[in-house]
Amino acid sequence: MSIFNLKGKTAIVTGGSSGIGKAISLALAQQGASVYILDMDEKGAADTVENIQNKGGFAVYKKCNIAIKDDVELAIKDAAKLEGRLDIIINNAGIAHIGNLEQTSSNDFDKLFAVNVKGMYYVMQAAIPFLKSNGGAILNMASIAANVGIKDRFAYSMTKSAVVGMTLSVAKDYLSYNIRCNCISPGRVHTPFVDGFLKNNYPGEEKVMFDKLSKSQPIGRMGRPEEVANLALYLCSDEASFITGSDYAIDGGFTRLNN
Repeated sequence: MSIFNLKGKTAIVTGGSSGIGKAISLALAQQGASVYILDMDEKGAADTVENIQNKGGFAVYKKCNIAIKDDVELAIKDAAKLEGRLDIIINNAGIAHIGNLEQTSSNDFDKLFAVNVKGMYYVMQAAIPFLKSNGGAILNMASIAANVGIKDRFAYSMTKSAVVGMTLSVAKDYLSYNIRCNCISPGRVHTPFVDGFLKNNYPGEEKVMFDKLSKSQPIGRMGRPEEVANLALYLCSDEASFITGSDYAIDGGFTRLNN
């Protein structure tokens, strides 16, 4: 008997062109899901699709800016029409920002809110009518920044706290439709974003800063995208049918053991 079997299921993954989103897309497709990737990065998304297809899976890329409601509605309707159903929604796309209250401009604030909060709202609102037909799973990407104080992450932490709140609300409101909604709160995960951040902010000191950031997790290293993807796969599978309204930290002990 195969566990985590997603054959016959359709998944939407936002931000599936790289990092955690790419790893989740690959994991879902490997278990048989038809994966629709919504992203602005055409090259990265095409690479994810090619990876999936080379392994015998099914994936389609749809260019979509999740901060634009019409884009989201069209992309999700197209996927539902092609497959005849939706089963899994992965709200992974998001942007970061570094700065405290005084260093966060109104434009920074609005941009973060538009992508990290409104973007998830648009995706869930467009997908819910289709999920109500058969039930399904929604998984939102939050962050440990929603639950612990992290230096210079004022606006980013605010948006991720909103993600946790949205998750709880949707989980409560759609229980009767057999729709589960959970979120994941990663700690530091080694993605292309981290490499770019270190290159731009600490030129010539990338290795030193990488080691410093890695050791801030009690486990002594950063997470891998595949480790987050494995948790996502479980939470979206029937094996997790008793789980809803939960926020899962995957952070190498950062939240509970850093004291």
